[in-house]
Amino acid sequence: MDNSLIAGGCVVTDAEISNSVLFAKVKVDAETVIEHTVILPQVTIGKNCVIKRAVIDRHCTIPDGLEIGVNLEEDAKRFRVSKGGIVLVTQKMLDSLSGYQSSIKFHHTI
Repeated sequence: MDNSLIAGGCVVTDAEISNSVLFAKVKVDAETVIEHTVILPQVTIGKNCVIKRAVIDRHCTIPDGLEIGVNLEEDAKRFRVSKGGIVLVTQKMLDSLSGYQSSIKFHHTI
């Protein structure tokens, strides 16, 4: 964890977090990379995720292996992307991912 603010009640398991803010009760699973991101309270992030330059709304559950902020063109199809390239993710947007399952890139570690 480098240059980040992590609130009380967060559980971070073998993840890389830099230049980010995690609010209370955020859970980050193993092998996940988070950079330049704000994560609001009560978010669960699965294993092997990559999240860059994003705002994750409260109560979101990010599935294992999901990449956010890596390919803005793909992100624009399923999330809201600002002109400056910041990706906003809400649970409603995540719930609608089932329609994009075949085109979603998941990050896998060997």
